[in-house]
Amino acid sequence: QVRLVQSGGGSVQPGGSLTLSCTSSGFSLNKYAVGWFRQAPGKAREGVVCMTKNEESDYYLESAEGRFTISRDNAKNTEYLQVNNLKLDGPAVYACAAADDYDCSKSTSLYDYYGRGTQVAVSS
Repeated sequence: QVRLVQSGGGSVQPGGSLTLSCTSSGFSLNKYAVGWFRQAPGKAREGVVCMTKNEESDYYLESAEGRFTISRDNAKNTEYLQVNNLKLDGPAVYACAAADDYDCSKSTSLYDYYGRGTQVAVSS
């Protein structure tokens, strides 16, 4: 079955960190652009960061630079999003998406596969 499987997420204290994982099943993530998006309750989905086909980081969210880091392990077909210093970020569902025909884009319609999303929340 071709899909993206997400893991990680949860609730952390202000200033805490989490690592989210996005693993491909049925295809290799190598040479795909993989983007991360988030959607808070009642708000529109927004692009956070994307790893380009050249494995460079393309940040869409200014507040994510310096706090969120993406990395990839091609042997495990897994991309990671480490979110640090969660303080001002409200609760949101973080989802990954993989694109074959296109490189990174803020438009989710250009991606081929989508993860189901994982909840991230900050609790005091």
